[in-house]
Amino acid sequence: MTEYAHDTVVPDKASSKTKKEQVAGMFDDIANRYDFLNRFLSVGIDVSWRKKALQHFKNNPPKLLLDVATGTADVAIMATKMHQISKTIGIDISDGMLKIGREKVEKNGMTQQIELINGDSESIQFEDNHFDAATVSFGVRNFQNLEKGLLEIKRVLKPGGKLVVLEFSKPTTPIVGFFYNFYMKIVAPNMGKLFSKNGAAYKYLDESIKKFPEGKHFIQVMNELGYSKTEFKKLSFGICCIYVGTK
Repeated sequence: MTEYAHDTVVPDKASSKTKKEQVAGMFDDIANRYDFLNRFLSVGIDVSWRKKALQHFKNNPPKLLLDVATGTADVAIMATKMHQISKTIGIDISDGMLKIGREKVEKNGMTQQIELINGDSESIQFEDNHFDAATVSFGVRNFQNLEKGLLEIKRVLKPGGKLVVLEFSKPTTPIVGFFYNFYMKIVAPNMGKLFSKNGAAYKYLDESIKKFPEGKHFIQVMNELGYSKTEFKKLSFGICCIYVGTK
């Protein structure tokens, strides 16, 4: 498996724990404030990004969806509502995030449609060719090994199944880039530290975005791993990208 620059980015460089262990602990730590900080730091625009990503299923809605790195289940809930999905399985390595997600699922009256379980993107506990479609929202940067995670998702997709990935990227225009860098280096870590007592999580966010193989480079990775009909679209001046591929 190829190792990419972002694979080596970890929340705490001094820790002897693996990236996977550190990421799980980081999200456990910020779980209670995660949704608030997401809305606040993105000025709510992350909701529209998710909707645009999920529009890729409108012509062929899945009956069985896998949401990898489901976190607090925003995409699982939105996708299930948008496309009347019969069953959505959300997996995540953070029990803290899953706890919040289950509370939201119950609040929405969707416990029969959505199941959230502790699960690792690189070792998905389902048989081959199981899911109609899969999503990953702001989670592929956190995979310990990008290729292993993408291959494992492809394994559990049915032939013709679609993967939709939503991920941060770097702005494409200088003026937006200036404000973006200020925001990510100064505002986000300090707001994270103020509200969640964990500014390191948002420093990790900035560093992992910078080193992630975004845009055409990510599409190349998907192609090399056997995904077909790949495409990507930049959103909000390149702050975010939607990636699509088919098994």
